[in-house]
Parts: sequence; C-alpha cells; structure tokens
Amino acid sequence: MKKCVFIHTNERQWLGAQLSAYSLRRNSAHADAFDVEFIHVRDYPFLQAREGQPFLRGGVTRNWRMDDLQSFTPLRFMPPKLMGYEGRALLVDPDVFAVGDVYELLSRDMQGKGVMGRYRSANKNKAQCVATSVMLMDCARLTHWDCEREFNELFEFTRDYKEWMCLRHESPDNVGYFEPEWNDFDRLTENTRMLHNTKRRTQPWKTGLPVDYTPADKLRKYPLLAFLNRLRARLFGEYAFLGRYTAHPDPNQERFFFGLLNEALEKGVVSESLLREEMKRNHVRHDALEVAERTPPLTVPIP
Repeated sequence: MKKCVFIHTNERQWLGAQLSAYSLRRNSAHADAFDVEFIHVRDYPFLQAREGQPFLRGGVTRNWRMDDLQSFTPLRFMPPKLMGYEGRALLVDPDVFAVGDVYELLSRDMQGKGVMGRYRSANKNKAQCVATSVMLMDCARLTHWDCEREFNELFEFTRDYKEWMCLRHESPDNVGYFEPEWNDFDRLTENTRMLHNTKRRTQPWKTGLPVDYTPADKLRKYPLLAFLNRLRARLFGEYAFLGRYTAHPDPNQERFFFGLLNEALEKGVVSESLLREEMKRNHVRHDALEVAERTPPLTVPIP
C-alpha cells in the first residue's frame, strides 16, 4: 500500500513546511517507506478565484483572503484525490514537526475508519470536532471527498468552514481518533510524537514580527469583542493594531525548531539564501540565523 505524508502550505509558512518535511524523514527509521509531498496554494487556482469574496464561517460571513497566514487550510481535503483514492495518506499543517517516527502512525490499524485525528477539545462529549491539522486517511474510504466542490460550497453558504474543518459533515462511523501526542498542541514532552506550534502568536520562527493573521471572531463567546474586531478591520485594515508575535512560553520548543533549522542549513536542506529571503519578506524573524547558530545540537527525544 502506498503511503504519503502531505504538508499543505502557502508562502507565509514555507520555511515551516520545509522543516516539517525534514523532521519527518530525520526522525523515522522507515523514511524510505513513505513519500513526503507539499500541497501549495499557488497550484490550486480555485482558491485565488475566490479572493475577496464572502464565505460562511462560524455562522457569519467573512471575506476570503489569499494572504492570510492560514489560506492553505481548505487543501486539507485534497490528499485522497491526489492519491487516486488509493493508499494511506497523512496530512499535516506546516507548523507540525515530527519528534517521533511518523511511520508508526502511517502504518497503524485504522479499524475500518476512513479518517482519523485527535479530539480538538479535551471535552470528548462535545459535538464531533476533529483536529484536522494532523489527519490520517484511508483514501479508498473517502471517495466522496472533493476539495474544490466543498470549498466552493462555502461561498454558496451551504457549507460552514468551521464545521468542515472539524469533520462535522463526515459520518461518525467513518471517523476514528488517535492519541493527542500525534498532534500535541504547543506541548513538548517525552511522549510527544508530533509537535504542533498551533498558537499562531507564539510560533517560534515569527517572534517580533507584525501579526499577519486574522484573529478568530469568537462570536458566540465574546460577541462585543467580535464586533469590535470586525470594526477595526473594516476601518483600519485587516491586521491593524494586532501587535507583534511574542516569544514561545516554552524555550524547549524554540530550541527544537531552531535545532532543526540549524541542521537543515548545515545539510543544505534549507539554503541560507532562502532563509534570508523569508526574513526579508517578514515571514521569518529577522534574527533567525543568529538564533539557529547559537542553538545547541538537537537531541531527540527532547529532555
């Protein structure tokens, strides 16, 4: 059975995607048993075709922006089609880095489920909401997935982005769950298998840069805050007054990222010219080279 890990990304998270791919192979004893491929927004014109148009998200409308930090997320649902609806696929965000051997996940018994992820919330009694940022797929059981059609339904207001991302449109009988360590949200322990720097404001490679993502509305929880946030964006611009990225609260996670970067630079997996270009474009913090150079050699597992 063919196995492939897909990393979906855009220009703003390209360095993260490169290091994600490096970590997957670096930390697997079976790196020759699976492929690693990128799914980049530039290759899917149906995304660009909707620039500036309103779509349904969380019960309200929002305008689609290709320059948003997470404009790649609809492409989470491309792997089954890219695999010809055959084989085993794993989809990961570009800010997810392997600490353990990803082959253990790629080769696990899915017990007849078409798709697996971790519970998004610690409260498992909530309505089905899967964290699709790391998603294991039996492609033959997902022939009903059509990413482009489903993306367009957002703009027809027949599909809600948040429900789509949580797999709420999927039959519960086709959904399984794996351990949270395979998608560890900003937590790095001896049990972590895949580290996900999911809190955008503290992503280690962006510290000090101006925030360039659209904050969640949280309309139901904080309606006044959601209203004020929309008013701010309309009057002053999408990213106005959002401040800057801050340092990650866990120094080990910063060391892990820059340890990967240092190795990748030394091995030529990432070029210094690419890194400098990413810094110039404000996609990566401007002291990234200096931080990488002073970071101790990477050890796995992390103490």
